[in-house]
Amino acid sequence: MNAPKKLSIVLAALVAAVSFAAIASPALAQQQPQPLKVTQIKDNVYWVQGGAGSNDGVIVGATSVIVVDTKTTVDSEKGVIAEIAKITPKAVSTAIITHSDGDHVNGLAAFPAGLTIIAQENCKKEMVDSASTRAPAPQDRLPTKTYDKTDKLTIDGVHIRLYHWAAGHTSGDTIVYLPDQKIVFGGDLLVTNRPDTGIHMEKNGSAAGWIKNAKGMIALNADTYLTGHGDMMTKADVQKKLDLIQGKYDKIKTMAAQGKSLDEIKTSFGESTAPPTPNANGTLPAATLTEVIYKEVAKKS
Repeated sequence: MNAPKKLSIVLAALVAAVSFAAIASPALAQQQPQPLKVTQIKDNVYWVQGGAGSNDGVIVGATSVIVVDTKTTVDSEKGVIAEIAKITPKAVSTAIITHSDGDHVNGLAAFPAGLTIIAQENCKKEMVDSASTRAPAPQDRLPTKTYDKTDKLTIDGVHIRLYHWAAGHTSGDTIVYLPDQKIVFGGDLLVTNRPDTGIHMEKNGSAAGWIKNAKGMIALNADTYLTGHGDMMTKADVQKKLDLIQGKYDKIKTMAAQGKSLDEIKTSFGESTAPPTPNANGTLPAATLTEVIYKEVAKKS
């Protein structure tokens, strides 16, 4: 092969590689964690977005700090700890966990032993049960204090109310309410990174339970709702999401009572009826909200 021809082949390959990188880079960029962003919400309450995993809450008490949820990785949570150190020299003494998903609990391992960890009792059970799974919760950082339906706490001068109205995103969801600041931490019951919401059927989550929790959150005297993923919400935003999901629930319930199949219901919403495609690790994607609701209402009909 002569030199000019060989050079043209190399150049063509290079152009193809660059073109592929240009196409692939947006998808790759989306997979990279965003830089940590700390926002002061009110007075002593801060919110940390970005990093690997969920949004974190930071509440500065009289002598110590309370966090709400943690990141997916120890390194990412150490980044949060470094940001807290810029706010206050006070150490983190307490973590409140909104539910058992790894992107909310695995960062607990970044904290020293002796941390007070508060969660709903089903959340602790799910964390214990995860020990034998591929992605276990840190078994040396299990909740040290649990509650059933509600708990009224004053931690280091901070008034906190915890609510578990029903199994929603998981069986062990906690809503964290700060009555003095009128702030609600909704965990993954509230997200803005998708139009509807996610329900973990494998953790006994429930769409009907999600609706009950949303109604409970709206009834609180709050004006700021902090999400597990995405941006903060107002009471009107939460009401809008509730209206959307309640409307979908009611429609699916009516259609199921009429004998409509799941595929017919999916088609009415413009959703695909194709069999789900396995993920890269061979597992099937989580059930869609339509599938979750249909399974719930079909049991009752």
